[in-house]
Parts: sequence; structure tokens; C-alpha cells
Amino acid sequence: MNDIVKFVPLFLMLFGCASKQSIEEQRTWLAGDHHIHSEYSVGWEETEPPKPIIGGDAAYSITRNAEMARTFGLAWMVATDHGGPNHSKINLEMAYPEMLAAREAVPEVMLFAGLELNTPGADHSSIIVPHTEDEAENLYQYESQFDKRDPWPVDESREDESLMLNALEYVDEWEEKAVVIAHHPSRSASGLGEYGLTGPAELRRWNDTAPEVAVGMEGAPGHQAAEFTTNEKKGLYPAWVFARGAYGRGYPTLGGFDQMTAIVGGFWDSMLSEGRRWWITANSDSHLHYTEGGIDFWPGEYSKTYVLARRNHADVIDGIRNGRVFVTTGDLVSELFVPVKAGLKEAGIGGELVVDTDETVTVEIRFKEPSTPNASGDKPDVGRVDLIVGEVSGRHEDPATDRSPGTRVVKRFLTWTSESDLQVMSFPLKVTRPVYLRVRGTNNAKELEPASDEVGEDPWQDLWFYSNPVFIDVRS
Repeated sequence: MNDIVKFVPLFLMLFGCASKQSIEEQRTWLAGDHHIHSEYSVGWEETEPPKPIIGGDAAYSITRNAEMARTFGLAWMVATDHGGPNHSKINLEMAYPEMLAAREAVPEVMLFAGLELNTPGADHSSIIVPHTEDEAENLYQYESQFDKRDPWPVDESREDESLMLNALEYVDEWEEKAVVIAHHPSRSASGLGEYGLTGPAELRRWNDTAPEVAVGMEGAPGHQAAEFTTNEKKGLYPAWVFARGAYGRGYPTLGGFDQMTAIVGGFWDSMLSEGRRWWITANSDSHLHYTEGGIDFWPGEYSKTYVLARRNHADVIDGIRNGRVFVTTGDLVSELFVPVKAGLKEAGIGGELVVDTDETVTVEIRFKEPSTPNASGDKPDVGRVDLIVGEVSGRHEDPATDRSPGTRVVKRFLTWTSESDLQVMSFPLKVTRPVYLRVRGTNNAKELEPASDEVGEDPWQDLWFYSNPVFIDVRS
């Protein structure tokens, strides 16, 4: 008996490790889109109260969106309709039943209930609601209580950031927490660092209030297909719409990405330098496809958010919450791994590795290029991969900070080796203090930093991928 007892801890250790390894092995890169509109993003008749016009702002059914998501290789998507007066009832009574029907019709795509919130004191944001029995009621309560445009008559007091902080606190109390992501954060910016409706201090307050709920922002906004809209339809839109992302009223996107993400040492790096788990995503913001006069791609046609997760709703949300995410445009890559190794220890995208002072770690970068053409009929090649490193130095005194001067590109890879179907490169990094690292890549090796996007450029010729960070802490 004593011998059996003696071996129980060893058995449990080995069994536990095997079980954990088995769980991790079940996780694969699942592509998705968390910002998609259906016909229940309505227009409004000027009546008292305003009468909704189904299909007034976006054209397609949720089922149609899911079918196109499946066509373009998505494993998950979120229905994120937005609206105005009493739209919470439209979501509950009309959109949600349609989403249930879409789940039956397109079972290959995991559908989440969600919403593009008209955010108090800010631009838009999405909520991804956990797939539970009370998902519809949870979404209804969130929209009816906190969407700044939901009340009728108009309640001007809702245009207050404090209400958004209340909303985050409210969601933070749910038994299964949702995640909230800021949409097109710099679309209303008037210049570089001249932010509009959504600014750095505001996003920091969101994250401070509910760090497991307010977890990030769109790195690459939707609305990137305006270049392909037919000429006869262009007169229906103001000129600013035809910039990538519809960013034409202020500062443009850079390689299709928001300035808050694209600038090395900019806002995103300032958040990461504080040790914040603040992640980026990409999406379509699909309302109307460019072939029908809109400015949008279908879900997954151009932009994808990949989450390392098992094929169930809960693990997809867990992956987003914990940063197991990379994003790509134009199907430049379909898998991306950034294992950081020190001896037998290892951490990947979204994770943290703890090392001794002055320890040298090995950063590996592994990516897979799709074997089939993208939706444009091209098979783009990765031309360069950048390894970006920044120090984690603690909270900034000024919450409006949008700079991290110490963040830099430490290595630009132009060559790599092939291992099976992955392209592989590595870099030794000596760690003397806490740092984070992240990776990006492009099809244009000569463009060292993403250039400002000009109206009329072809987005299929300007492709990028970005990983979320890996953190490295140092034992004290």
C-alpha cells in the first residue's frame, strides 16, 4: 500500500500534464469576424417614435452573412447590429430569432449574439456575449440600459463616459463574462495623435474598470472595399467614405490598420508597456458588399481574426480574452506561432514567460502561407517579418499617453527556412528586465513601416499580419 501511495503524486503529475497537453493540442487557429451587420441594423422613418426600416442600414440576413462567412473560411462570427430608438427590442424580438435560425442553417460557423454599441462618450464598440441560455436577455439588458441611442425620447445624459464604465462593471458581474472591443478607434481622429470620439485615456479607463471584459480594439477596421464600388454607385456616398476603413475625414489608415495599432512605439505599445493585456482584432464591418454598391467585403473575404481555441463558443471567447489571437488581411498567412523558449519553459501568443535576469530566450516565429488563392485570386507571398520588442515599465503618469519610445523593431527577417508546411525563423533575445514582443509581416519587403493609405489604392496589394504580444517577466 505504501508503494502505491508513494507513486500516486507521480501518477497525478504525469496524468495531469498529459491531460493539459491533450487539451492544448486540441486548440487550432480558428478564423472569425466579430463585427458584422445584418438587415436588423435598421434605418429610421421620421415619426414619433421613429419607425424602424428593416434593411435600412445593412442589407443581408444573419443567415446570409453566416453562409458567406462559411464560404470564406470562418469558423465563428458575431452578429453585431446597431440601431437607435428601442433597437434593443428589435434585437431581442427579431434579430435573435433569426440568429437561432442561422445557427441551424449554417452549423459549421459558431454564431455569437452580440451588438455594436453606440458607446456612451465614445465611438462604437462590440460586445461578444457568451453562448448561454440567457444570452438574449443579457444582450437586451446591456443594450437597453447602456446604448446611448436606445431611449426614446432621446436621453442626452447617456452621452457620458461614466455610463460606459457602468456598463463594463455590469458585464463584469455576469457569471460568464462577455468581452468588449473598441471599434475603429481613430476613425474620428483629425490627425496623427489628434483623437476624436475615442482616446487613449478613455480606453485605459475601460481596461482599468473591467480588465477581463474591455480587452482590446480593432487593429484593422472594416470598410476596406470602397475602391471596388461601381462608379454609378459612388455618388450615393460622401467622398470620405472611399478611404480605406472610411477614415477619409481625418487621419488615414496605415497598411489598412488604425494608427493606434500601426505605429511602432505608438498607442498600442504604450498600453503593452504598462503590462496591460490589450489585444487587437480585424473584421469586415460588413453592411453591403461592394458588388452591390457598398464599400464592404464579406465576412472573412479580406480580413480575418484567428483565435487559438477549441471548436466551441466558450473557448473562442477565452482565446479572445487571453490574447491567443493574430490578425491578417488578404489571407497572407493562415497560421502563426511565436513560441518564446527558455530551457524547458515556453510561452506563446497572449502568454507570459518568467525567466531569470540576464537569461537569453529564443524567439521562434513560425507561419503558414495558405496553399489556395485568396478571394482576389492571388497567392501572396510574405516578403518580410518584423520582430518588435518593448520594455514593460509600469503605468504612465498621464493616462492620455500614446507613445512608448523604447519600443523598436529589433530584427527584420527577409529569409527563413521551411519545416514541413511552416516557414521558420528564430532570434536570441537577452532579457535583463520585463519586456513584451510582438510580430508583424507584410507582402511588401521594401516598405519598412506601413504607409498612409491613399484613396484609390488596391487593398489586395497592401497586406499585413500582426500577432498579439508575448510577455516576458523577470524574477526579482
